[in-house]
Amino acid sequence: MTTILRFAPSPTGRLHIGNLRTALFNWLFAARQGGQFVLRFDDTDRERSTREFADGIAADLAWIGIAPHRTIRQSERIALYDAAAETLKAVGLLYPCYETPDELDRKRKRLAARGLPPVYGREALKLSEDERAALEAEGRKPHWRFLLPNFDADPFTPKRTELSFDDLIRGPTTIDLASLSDPVLIREDGSYLYTLPSVVDDAQTGVTHVIRGDDHVTNTAVQAAIFAALGAAMPRFGHHNLLTTVGGEGLSKRSGALSLQSLREEGIEPMAAASLAVLVGMAGSIEPMADLGALGERLDFAVVSNSASKFDPAELGRLNREIVHGLSYNAAADRLAAMGIAGEEAEDFWLAVRANCDKVPDAGGWADVVFGEIAVPAPEDDAEAAFRAAALRLLPDGEIGPGTFKAWTSAIKAETGAKGKALFLPLRRAITGLDHGPELGPLLPLIGRERLVKRLAAD
Repeated sequence: MTTILRFAPSPTGRLHIGNLRTALFNWLFAARQGGQFVLRFDDTDRERSTREFADGIAADLAWIGIAPHRTIRQSERIALYDAAAETLKAVGLLYPCYETPDELDRKRKRLAARGLPPVYGREALKLSEDERAALEAEGRKPHWRFLLPNFDADPFTPKRTELSFDDLIRGPTTIDLASLSDPVLIREDGSYLYTLPSVVDDAQTGVTHVIRGDDHVTNTAVQAAIFAALGAAMPRFGHHNLLTTVGGEGLSKRSGALSLQSLREEGIEPMAAASLAVLVGMAGSIEPMADLGALGERLDFAVVSNSASKFDPAELGRLNREIVHGLSYNAAADRLAAMGIAGEEAEDFWLAVRANCDKVPDAGGWADVVFGEIAVPAPEDDAEAAFRAAALRLLPDGEIGPGTFKAWTSAIKAETGAKGKALFLPLRRAITGLDHGPELGPLLPLIGRERLVKRLAAD
């Protein structure tokens, strides 16, 4: 049997790094099993779901290297959910309720005041046909709840009903269905919450495994009951720990916090984001993986922490620097060309400056230093002015090449006696206008004689 996993985002915002963790756990597991990965847009929320967000999510996944084998949209599958709802209604497992949100809130508060759990009391099951008709005549429209199998004969006398499953990540897991309210599956306006469509789609598309955040553990127990009610096989579920900000706040698509779009626009490398999204909260070192295949080899559900893990942007910066410092010219060429860095000198330039770039776009600043007109700071004192004059006079004749810098600095050292920092810092200031940066030797041929002379001669 083919292993099939799915990632099911709601297109109500851009993906953040926490969403990426879930997507990659599913993608990497499917790849390791030689299986398939389904991208499913849970877009039944008519007000907040947009095609623009869906397209953005697809672009974010493509940036990481995730290519779905199949893409489906729940908004195009409503007939399947309607059929499932009718099946549940026919056997009395989906029943109409007429309480308003305000009435439900008051009920929960009364239960809390009595020290009782805020579990729905199934009062709507007591309504007669005439009472339902009267409520609808008032203009009330029902929402529909699924009757959980947590009782023997009397639904108003629930009993402890343990639903157990072997979680792919957490191991044996048990939920008491009596501790849960009957879930609302259909809103007053007839639209579906995600619960029933998710079960129907998992069954219809042959999903074998579902990996998602551990905030869905109780939802899995509810969905297990719905799978059983529909006579469908339940996938193997796994629940991973969630990511938070360094301050402990949850991540949100709508807030845009750490969105993949923003990371991409900032120049973050996709494998830096992917590596941290997967490896944070796992045993072992966090290091940049070369590609998704290598990252998949590191994925081990047995060593995923049970507690939330904090996503530190500083750690992402470290991983990104490591990747950029080893990035080949071919891997960076298109992005460099987009910044106007192209031609026969482009590769030498990149190899000279990449170790001083946190991100590929940083090369643009070094291109200005190397190829542009820069403001060289005035000498700090007469000694530095004399040093520059000597450096200009001792600049070797002929073409500036790979060996020029060594010969030049040897001549300056011999005449002035300067060495170490006293030699290289004033020379760097005169050549680049900065007191830090890439090694000067590889830069000299790129800067060229004309610019060198002009900068050394500047007052």
